[in-house]
Amino acid sequence: MKTLLSLILLSTAVPAAAIPIEQLKTDTKVLASDAFEGREPGSPGETKTIDYLVKRMTEIGLKPGNNGQWTQDVPTVSITTAPTPLQIAGGKAPMTLAYGPDQVVWTKRQTAEQALVNSPIVFIGYGINAPDRDWNDYEGMDVRGKTVVMLVNDADWWAPTSGKDAGPFNGKEQTYYGRYILKFEEAVRQGAAAAIIIHQEVPAAWPYSVVTSTWTGPQVDLDSPDKGMGRLAVEGWLSLDAAKRLFASAGLDLLALEKAAGQRGFRAVETGLTASTKLENTIARSNSKNVVGIIPGAKRPDETVLVTAHWDHIGRCTPDASGDDICNGALDDAIGTAGLLAIAADVMKGPRPERSIAFLAVTGEEAGLLGSEYYARNPVFPLAKTVGGVNMDVLNVFGKMDGFTIIGAGQSELEAIATRLATAQGRRILPEDTPQNGFYFRSDHFSLARRGVPMLFGRGGGEVIGKPPGFGLAAQANYVAKQYHTPSDEYSDDWDWAGALQDLDMFRDFSLDLANRKDWPNWLPSSEFRAIRDASRKTAP
Repeated sequence: MKTLLSLILLSTAVPAAAIPIEQLKTDTKVLASDAFEGREPGSPGETKTIDYLVKRMTEIGLKPGNNGQWTQDVPTVSITTAPTPLQIAGGKAPMTLAYGPDQVVWTKRQTAEQALVNSPIVFIGYGINAPDRDWNDYEGMDVRGKTVVMLVNDADWWAPTSGKDAGPFNGKEQTYYGRYILKFEEAVRQGAAAAIIIHQEVPAAWPYSVVTSTWTGPQVDLDSPDKGMGRLAVEGWLSLDAAKRLFASAGLDLLALEKAAGQRGFRAVETGLTASTKLENTIARSNSKNVVGIIPGAKRPDETVLVTAHWDHIGRCTPDASGDDICNGALDDAIGTAGLLAIAADVMKGPRPERSIAFLAVTGEEAGLLGSEYYARNPVFPLAKTVGGVNMDVLNVFGKMDGFTIIGAGQSELEAIATRLATAQGRRILPEDTPQNGFYFRSDHFSLARRGVPMLFGRGGGEVIGKPPGFGLAAQANYVAKQYHTPSDEYSDDWDWAGALQDLDMFRDFSLDLANRKDWPNWLPSSEFRAIRDASRKTAP
């Protein structure tokens, strides 16, 4: 087994020249233009996006990656739920929680109508069942047929420090148990009829406006054989103000409930309230598409390195004050997709790598990592023979930075390679500024990681060179608060591309390093993905 030091020293190839900027700008501007209507899967914007990506990959000189085809069909279903109020009974007075400002509920069940009738409401804390951490918010409570209302993130997200000794869920550092997807999955396992998460901006990592822009309108899911009947009848988000009013109507205080839920031994609370709603759905099925281009390896073409980014965004969304209803997704993730093309074009200029490099632009990230999840279940290139890769989701347009941050650090041997390359750029390796935000679980690399494929996810960190201290953090915070998943995430001629180029140069060299080395970097022994990878590699021919 290679040590981290040996991995650092194994490859000493001189980094290539900087990636050209003009085509990168053009690709980003085109993909983020109003003509692409926010690149929603299943929309005319998808057709334009796929056509453009295939055109560009052809111009670059890539080969069609899916057995001679440029695309991989991803069967999806779109469920559009009519705006629906949530009726609350059993408290001091009947309550109607309005769709939008108070709550957003939906269903992933593929039925024309889905009802919730007088379902008892249970406050279930953080909605976590983690035997490995001796934590079960459901212990002693039968929630079958009930509506569970829960808090966002982990039970110790508020801790001042992070790490395995900082709390039962790594303190400030979010674990997978804090992800809303797992909370919904656990509620299904417990037999609940509905699960609703209370939105709080800091532990959620985005404002409530993201709920109203992302979870309203068509909800896209993989078209499963059970037609979604294995999902909850109702899923949703509750605004913080609405949650306070709801619990007050039952004579309960949300702040006291939250404090109790953060303690080991918490027991769920029957509120005496009931929830009712009727969801009327319009259902449409289609095949969305992943786009796959490849540079075949010169010596070991059956061994594959992945470079991934998601081409999709959320399409038309809640209009802003000007009436603009196109969520263009320029930074999320037109720029990452353009970066994927830029890396491919730059690699094509040099000698062919020893291993194959596949450039995978996936669909449905915004709907829950759907395209990468489908690929991971149905890989074009066997996962046992996939060396690893890098994922790009949002690039830095605030300026060149003095550091680099590995998201989810402490997991894999790929980090040693990234450390060496960042150091060669004169950058220091920095911890995450906001580990409580759980970025490690929020993009497409995770679909592959959870099946054992080591994937790097990182971005520029630290200070923006030539700017006042804190400039970069303030710019990122402003993006999350005012642009993320809104119509204002648009291409700007004022962007400073130096940071994006800095990261893309590193990601290109990282991909080439993986493609030209002979060993197989693995997860660290302490990683939950190590056993999965070891078992997978044993199946490789």
